[in-house]
Amino acid sequence: MNIKRSILIRVRIAFLFVLLFGIAVIVKMSHIQFVEGEEWTKLSEQITFDYKKIKATRGNIYSDNGSLLATDLPFYKVALDPRLAKDKIFKSGIDSLAMLLARYYKDKSATEYKRMIQDARAANRQYIVLNRKQINYQTKKIMSEWPIFRNGRYGGGVIFEKIDVRYRPFSNLSRRTVGFVNENGKGAGLEYSFNEALGGQDGEALFQKIAGSTWKPVYDVNNIKSKDGLDIQTTIDINLQDVAETSLHRAMEQHDADAGTVVVMEVSTGHIKAISNLTREGNGYNEIFNHAVGGLFEPGSTFKLVTMMALLEESNIKLTDSIDTGEGEFTFYKNTVRDHHDGGYGKLTIRDAFVLSSNVAMAKLLDHNFGLKPDKFIDLVDELRLSKPLGLQIKGEGYPKIFRPGSKGWSGITLPWMAYGYGFEVTPLHTLTLYNAIANNGKMIKPIFVTAISKADQVKKEFETETLNSRICSSSTLNKLRLLLEGVVEDGTASNLKNAHYKIAGKTGTAQILENGRYTKKYITSFVGYFPAHDPKYTAIVLIKNPKGWRQYGNNVAGPVFKEIADNIYSRDINLHMAMEKKKVLEYGVFPVIQAGKQDELTMLCNELGVSNHTKTDEDWIKAVRNGNSVLWDNNTAAKDQVPNVKGMTFRDAIFLLEQSGLQVEYNGKGRVVNQSLTPGTKVSKGRTIHISLS
Repeated sequence: MNIKRSILIRVRIAFLFVLLFGIAVIVKMSHIQFVEGEEWTKLSEQITFDYKKIKATRGNIYSDNGSLLATDLPFYKVALDPRLAKDKIFKSGIDSLAMLLARYYKDKSATEYKRMIQDARAANRQYIVLNRKQINYQTKKIMSEWPIFRNGRYGGGVIFEKIDVRYRPFSNLSRRTVGFVNENGKGAGLEYSFNEALGGQDGEALFQKIAGSTWKPVYDVNNIKSKDGLDIQTTIDINLQDVAETSLHRAMEQHDADAGTVVVMEVSTGHIKAISNLTREGNGYNEIFNHAVGGLFEPGSTFKLVTMMALLEESNIKLTDSIDTGEGEFTFYKNTVRDHHDGGYGKLTIRDAFVLSSNVAMAKLLDHNFGLKPDKFIDLVDELRLSKPLGLQIKGEGYPKIFRPGSKGWSGITLPWMAYGYGFEVTPLHTLTLYNAIANNGKMIKPIFVTAISKADQVKKEFETETLNSRICSSSTLNKLRLLLEGVVEDGTASNLKNAHYKIAGKTGTAQILENGRYTKKYITSFVGYFPAHDPKYTAIVLIKNPKGWRQYGNNVAGPVFKEIADNIYSRDINLHMAMEKKKVLEYGVFPVIQAGKQDELTMLCNELGVSNHTKTDEDWIKAVRNGNSVLWDNNTAAKDQVPNVKGMTFRDAIFLLEQSGLQVEYNGKGRVVNQSLTPGTKVSKGRTIHISLS
């Protein structure tokens, strides 16, 4: 065999070997892809690792006194790695564990739970979810002591996967203001507006994909720990919020209204102490939109305050001057302005024109004094911050819609219509902020919802009261406006809100609702004002949309809600009460008049006076039984849904107890209750009126 032939044979053998090797590779690849493909796919899924986001615990939202309005509560999903428990631990505990799981979840029998866990162990599965139902922290502590579970994560294989759930201790109270953030990062209210602070910083951890779409956490040195969110301190007074929300809800139901809002603001600080927004939803009312912040409404007669301010500042008009309103109608460019009073008011003083809320008077006065210089009036509107958003801490603030001279939409009737609150739209908070400035000696401040952002007891950022306008008008004008607002309640359109204990100052508003370019017979009723008028501490606005029935005006729809809230605040805050005239000192040896009231207050009074007193009841409300020179306290609390006995009580205690029972109170006289029209112990009908006599 020559060398050439030998080389050729070797080449052919090598080529054949390569060919056979290539065919083998192709056959093996085909076998793996088409025969073993499913098995390898499953194995691939089982050993897939990925870094996933670890959500930070969200910060808390607190009321003004530290009560929780919203917090994250830890809940857990219970899973198991059935491979990890040793045979002895598993065999001795599986029956008891299965029984406990069946007893708690009530969705499978003990036998089914036992079979599920045993099958997973036999199949060498690393992760199974025992039940999709989440458990709370207390239940987790109990389950941690169950058989197998008590050996922990690595000795027993139990996995408690933490899931934070947002919880509101006061349920739906101030729900829209507290707000929410959804899975897409969108939302409303304080939750959304302060999301960056509340949300914290998410972490990152390594996870292993077990089966299907299930992932389990894996320890890794590169894991990034999440940073919990910060807390925010709000201005909300939870007790006042409850009163405001309850009062508004009752009025909405009583008048079958479509929507409503109430806001209570502290005069000197701008702190929003209560805010409720209700909208009809099905057969009830829910907080689904923040009307106070984002709603735009024609203010109606509450805007007459701006008209009077402009007249007093820019003209020589006096409150004692007169104006003829005729029979209650006046025509501007073929459009007629009408007063609500049948037959008109005839000739009125400027003071009475405002107090009685004459549309004709306001329209004529503004047109006469500003008709040739409307820009000057709009400049005042701008200075009062009524034409732009206030820059609130809550996102979603409505942008006022106000026409300007020379712009599209401005005409000869725009100015006279603006005089009594028509032809433009502002938010309720704009109106409230204006009236608060009157109560605050002319200083306009921005409403505040949040006072601080903090971490535990460490304050990270504070929000101070912000001044929008240091002086909205002259002192002379301010004093006259305050007299006018007091006059509305003393002998004007809101005289039904007058009471003998403190003064309210404010203005009613009733505006027709514009639909499809035409004004309808539907109304927006409102009342905005402050109290006590001599030294204002709170400003409030109540707005109720489309009340049904014969009562459709601000004084008898929105006004009573304002008064109910004001009465409640007044009864609880002794600092609002004017000092009584000093009376004759109790003579030595004369037994004081002690009849009925709150036990802690009467006990303190007796102790101060040196009167021996004893009790046989733990109830708050008691009556006094004299026993010689001592007093015995006895129970005076009515059963639920029964009329309480208020005879002998002070007016403050009596009105609080009666209104808490759902009764409407009418009264006459001063001093203590000597008589009540409804017999104590009889069944209470919610909203029924009781008359009490004081002496």
